[in-house]
Amino acid sequence: MGMKPRADRITINDNEDQIVEFLAELLVDPRLRLIEWSKVTKQTPNLRVGYPSQHLASLITGVEGGRSGARGDDLADGTEVKSCSRIDQLDKCRACNAAVARLEMVCPVCGSTNIERKNDSKWLFTVHTEAELTTLIAGVDRVLLLIGDHPNFDNGDYATLRFQAFEIWPKTDRARHFRSIMEGYYRNIYLPHIAERPEKTPAPKNFWPYSFQFYMCNPVKTFQATVTDSLSDPRIRIDHYVDPFADRVSLPSELLPPSVLQAEEVLQLSALPDEVLLSLLIEGHSPSEFRSKIRYRDATALLRPLDEVARTNLMLRQTDVPVSHTGTYRRRSLTTE
Repeated sequence: MGMKPRADRITINDNEDQIVEFLAELLVDPRLRLIEWSKVTKQTPNLRVGYPSQHLASLITGVEGGRSGARGDDLADGTEVKSCSRIDQLDKCRACNAAVARLEMVCPVCGSTNIERKNDSKWLFTVHTEAELTTLIAGVDRVLLLIGDHPNFDNGDYATLRFQAFEIWPKTDRARHFRSIMEGYYRNIYLPHIAERPEKTPAPKNFWPYSFQFYMCNPVKTFQATVTDSLSDPRIRIDHYVDPFADRVSLPSELLPPSVLQAEEVLQLSALPDEVLLSLLIEGHSPSEFRSKIRYRDATALLRPLDEVARTNLMLRQTDVPVSHTGTYRRRSLTTE
């Protein structure tokens, strides 16, 4: 199975210009107006991105929608579209647990400045039947993941916005971990839960952006746009755009930041032969130095971002365990030896 989009389904042209126009008219400008109204109404200015994201998906891929609403194909070529937004998430006061809007600097209830800023929206995959699982991992050619977020979130910059699209092609070998993750959720979480508590539907599979699982699925970025000065004078810039007709097979997947590695992965890398481990390290550092710094934070600081080849040295974490599992799952801790 390749990674080349169906050319006969690509019918939308002038994509980049239309994307900029769409982002301005449907997301950026309405948000700016909602922010002003939120000062009066005290409501969140968060724009729900569900159906707008379907429009954005069509403009990015050049493929029209399946005209199916919440049912059927998201795009006419069968592409499955998932979206999430971390822009203007509702935050929480650590002092009194009251809700705090993203642009509020103090809690409106108790006046505290100790605010927990939320950045945890994720993609949700609902798999309720064997047929739905088979369709997702063996029937769909492409899964398109859209996300809106604040690229400078850690610096408290909520004026800069970013919109990205990533592709996973479930039938390919590159997406073998994606298939394992979705099948693990269905067989180890959904089915046991339904068997034990048939009256309560389990939560969908949470697929977290920028997580270890995300990078292990080898997602290929096909689009990125940045909006600067979104609170005053928005300017939209397309940073990255892959032509809708381009074969994705030769495109690199996203690099895995060493910061997402945990104890298990660091130990896996430390067991590699010296010549292999050396190729994963920042120039000037040695395998023996890496192993001597086998405390989590020290060791990962010596690693390069891991590409698709380097990630073949890592095993997928077991995150989906049966609900009837009675033992306590503990991650291995790092110790010097």
